[in-house]
This record gives sequence, C-alpha cells and structure tokens, in this order.
Amino acid sequence: MIPRFPVYLFDIDGTLLDSARDICGAVQQVLDTTDCPPVTFEFLKSYIGLHLIELFHDVFPTYTPEQIDTLVQQYRAFYPARGHKLTSIYPGVNEALAALGGRKATATTKGTPTTRAVLEQFGLLRYFDHVQGTDGFPCKPAPDVILTALAGLGAEPEECLMIGDSAADMEAGKRAGVKTCAVRYGYGQEEKLARWEPDYWVDDLRELLETNGAQA
Repeated sequence: MIPRFPVYLFDIDGTLLDSARDICGAVQQVLDTTDCPPVTFEFLKSYIGLHLIELFHDVFPTYTPEQIDTLVQQYRAFYPARGHKLTSIYPGVNEALAALGGRKATATTKGTPTTRAVLEQFGLLRYFDHVQGTDGFPCKPAPDVILTALAGLGAEPEECLMIGDSAADMEAGKRAGVKTCAVRYGYGQEEKLARWEPDYWVDDLRELLETNGAQA
C-alpha cells in the first residue's frame, strides 16, 4: 500500500507527458545538421531524462565542449518551435494531480522556464505549488534538482515521494533521501529501475489515490 505523503515530486517526460516524439524529433533535427550516421528512435528515447550533453557526447565522442554546447543550443531552439504537437498527457495524470493531497512540485531535467511553459500549455501548471527544473546545477541522477525542489517548498526529504519513470529518477531519489515510486508506463526499462529498489511501483498515477500500488 502507498501511504499518503505531505510532498510529491514529479518527473515530467515519461511520467506526466508522453513527449518522446517531440524530444527525439528535436534531437533528430539537430543530428540532421551534422554528418551523424542514422540513429533509431529507440536509441534517442533511451536518453530521455538525462542531460543532452550525455547523448551528444556518446554520438560525437571527438567533439569539443564548445561543439557539444552548439548542439545543445540548437536543440533548445528546435524543441519549443515544434509546439509540442506530438506530445500528450498520459491517462490518469489529470485525475491524479487534481485529487492528490499534499504539496506538489516538479523535479525534471528540463529548465524551469521550459517546464513552466509546457505545464501551462497542457493545463497542468495549476496543480503545482512549485516548479523546479535543472538550472545550472548537476542533473539527475545527481540529487540536486530534488533537493532544490524541496528547498523551494520548505520541505524535508522524509516528507517526500519522488515519482518518475527512469533509473536516473530512482537513483536521484535515493541519493536525496526521499521515498521513490517508479512508473511502469514511461520510457525507462523496468530492470534498470528495479536495480534502485523503488519503494513503490505503479502502472497508472491514479494508483497513488487508491493506495493499492505494489510495494517493492
């Protein structure tokens, strides 16, 4: 059974929004400007939740930091220009966020301004007491975005449940000292999530309301 928590932190991509086609599409637009050999959608999707630097370093191991930064800046222009037309809200997200008690914040690798804009476009911003992205500090699996979100809420780690779809979410949660809940419907591979021994698992966010999710 999943108990009630005073504070809930949510990853965005693969947890609240099915955004892979827009994210990977924007990355592919960047790659199309280079001499990169073809890569698959599944390959690109496996990097969602990590910083773009990691993806571009793996694809272009000989690039300098300046060249990698140029690719990142290109992505940051391409991604919002797509208008999130291929992005959708996962089933149950609206209902869960509307009915879930406690305070809620995001803990995402997106920057805070982008996170706020996307949540507003999809009508989810109203459910959050604090919007926290990764702004100039290490991204997940480092715990910084979680700890920064908790500071923004004036909350303690023991009050919090972190909900996400990736191994990076689970590792960041463990390192931050919060309880973790893995969603099975996102982009993460279940075996990689399981290595971090999530405290809870759900197949639908509405299970947070029913308190009947499977405990790890």
